[in-house]
Order: sequence, then C-alpha cells, then structure tokens
Amino acid sequence: MLHSTTFVPKYSCLSTKLTPAFFLLAIFLSMNPSYFICNLRTDIVSVTPWLAPVVWEGTFQPVLLDSIYQKRNITVAATVFAVGKYIRFLKDFLETAEQHFFVGFKVKVYVFTDQPNEVPKVKMAAGRELVVRLVQNSKRWQEISARRMEIIQTLIEEMLKNDVDYIFCLDVDSKFHSRWGTESLGELVAVIHPGYYKDDRSRFPYERRPTSRAYVAPGEGDFYYCGGAFGGVLAEVHQLAQTCHKNFDDDAKEGIEAAWQEESHLNRYLWLNKPSKVLSPEYLWQDFKARNSEVRVIRFSGVIKDYNQIRPN
Repeated sequence: MLHSTTFVPKYSCLSTKLTPAFFLLAIFLSMNPSYFICNLRTDIVSVTPWLAPVVWEGTFQPVLLDSIYQKRNITVAATVFAVGKYIRFLKDFLETAEQHFFVGFKVKVYVFTDQPNEVPKVKMAAGRELVVRLVQNSKRWQEISARRMEIIQTLIEEMLKNDVDYIFCLDVDSKFHSRWGTESLGELVAVIHPGYYKDDRSRFPYERRPTSRAYVAPGEGDFYYCGGAFGGVLAEVHQLAQTCHKNFDDDAKEGIEAAWQEESHLNRYLWLNKPSKVLSPEYLWQDFKARNSEVRVIRFSGVIKDYNQIRPN
C-alpha cells in the first residue's frame, strides 16, 4: 500500500458485474481510452482516488499508444540543467536519452549550463535536436534548484509555445535504462518518489511549517512526488512553474526556505492541482536502492554520487 488512504479498485477485465467498481472503471476508461487494455497486475496501485492512471510496466500497450501519437505528429521537449560540476553527468544523460526517451518521435532537448563549451557532442537521430542555453552558476545549490522553475516558465513563454506539444523537466544526474515513451504523456504528469512510495503519508517529507507557501498539513497529501521529473502539456507545466517560482520567491522575501526547496513547492502544487497521470518509481529510481519485486523495469534513475564533490555548498 502507498498510504492508508490509497484507493485500490477490485475488478477484473473479464467481469461484467455492475458493481460500483465497474462504474468507476467505465468512467476511468472513458477518460483514458488508449491507456488500459487489460491490467492484469494485482501487486500495484494502477489508478489514483481521482481516477488518474498510475503507470507501471504491464499497465499499457506501447505499440498501440505509439501508433496513436505518431498520427498526431507530436513534438516533446526535455529540459535539463548541467550547472557547475553537474556537467559531468550530461554525456550519459544525453546518450541514454537517445536510446530510450521517445524514440521515433520529434524531441528537443534543452540543456541549461554555465559551461556551453563543455557540452558533449552526442549524435542525435533524425527529428531530434539539442539546444544549449547559457545560465549563471550560483554559490548555493539551493538557489540553482530554485531558479529552475523561473527558467522553465520563461522557456515556455519565449520559445516553446508554437513549437512543442509536451515537456518533461528532468534531473541531469540521471540516466535512462529502458523505454520512456508515450505512456507517460498527459496534461499534468508527476513521478512518485522511489524513497517513499511504500510509506504512509505521515512519513512523507512535506514542508510542515505553516509559514511556508509549500506547507502541507498533517493528514493531507496524496503521494510524495520527486522534483527530478515532471511534465505535461505546455499550459499546465507553465502554470506549475510560474506558481512554484512565485511561492518560492515570496517565501524567500520572508526569510523562509522550504525543506526541500522546489520539490516541496512542487508537492504542495500537486496536492492542490492533481496530476492527470502519475508515473511509478520506474520513472525515477535511485541507483543505490535495490530493486523491489513490483519494480519490473527501471526506466530512468538517479546515479550514485558524492554530493560533497559536486555541490557548491
């Protein structure tokens, strides 16, 4: 169980009994007609209480989904920040993205860095593009993290509005291992944090000080989402980035810094604005963690590193 209030509908894809769960399933499938064909997994939660899909291996049909989105001729953007010593992770990120991230689709990867001359030369497939943009470094990694939301907001406003359909904002100190594709697309997409997906929500590291705009009260919250991967359509991600940026700045003016900086503000936002699709911890695992039995595939993971060596403070 993810937490004590998790809703797990009990139904079979072969059952026609008109139970309340059947009607909930019918509503869910009408909202997500291309998602579930027949979910045979019983070891995981595959739908949220607000009827958003939770994407795990075995809950989607990749060939069907790809064929639907290929007809729409979509373009997907990814943002990644390689500032300071984090530039060392960029090569693996880019090379593995070429192998696994929306293969066969038009993709634009936006790299924000203070060292544009150090961006590795990675061969991109046809229809895929790497765009490098200069940003300033900072003496505190917390400030680098905080500025990310503002930069994403500005990128959408100035460059992406008429060019891109979906955007994912990803951490550079990570790499891809398996497919990350059309099954992840939605209006507003969040990833369950691998460190807390089995915990009761009372153990989630939400910001608990009411003075902060990232505050989530005890007893509130759905999942604990990671700040290293989120996305959706441009309008939704723009609203998320704009709100989190403003709340972070307003907190800072009052001398407040949320417990986990932008991740805390992200979790507050997603508590109030439910994601339309939730990705399982397959979509941002942690390399230092052993894989649990329900995690059949690791698609994207944070690499093992020494923070004392790569963070400015």
